Amino acid sequence: MNMDRLLESVKKHEGYRNKVYLDTLGKRTVGVGHLCVEDFWEDDKEYEEKFLMTILEHDLQTAIKGAKDLMQEHGCTDIDEVAEEIIIEMIFQLGKTGVSKFRNMWKHLSALEYASAASEMLDSRWAKQTPNRAQSMSADMAALG
Repeated sequence: MNMDRLLESVKKHEGYRNKVYLDTLGKRTVGVGHLCVEDFWEDDKEYEEKFLMTILEHDLQTAIKGAKDLMQEHGCTDIDEVAEEIIIEMIFQLGKTGVSKFRNMWKHLSALEYASAASEMLDSRWAKQTPNRAQSMSADMAALG
């Protein structure tokens, strides 16, 4: 896994704001796509970038652990590192439970059928809700073979 490439992709797709904002689904979010589930976040307050980057690192570590769990569960331990980064970013956005529901994508990934897995990524509510991101990440997956 290339952490710099992963961070760059997440930042590109999520953007960065140092104040709480509403995401595309109307959920309170801050920093680089952090869902405000804790009760200490204040609207209209500017947060320090260093603090928000610490939150991002924690969120990414959670996504990495979730990806490793799901890859193990689905027999995808030998997938390309770019495919792994795509899975991590999907979990960053959708959560482990959300990504676990991509059953056909997992089936194709376990067979190292990246183009088919990419196609399955687009056959989802996720692709309808965030089409640009889904298309970009699917294209990256398809490019693996």
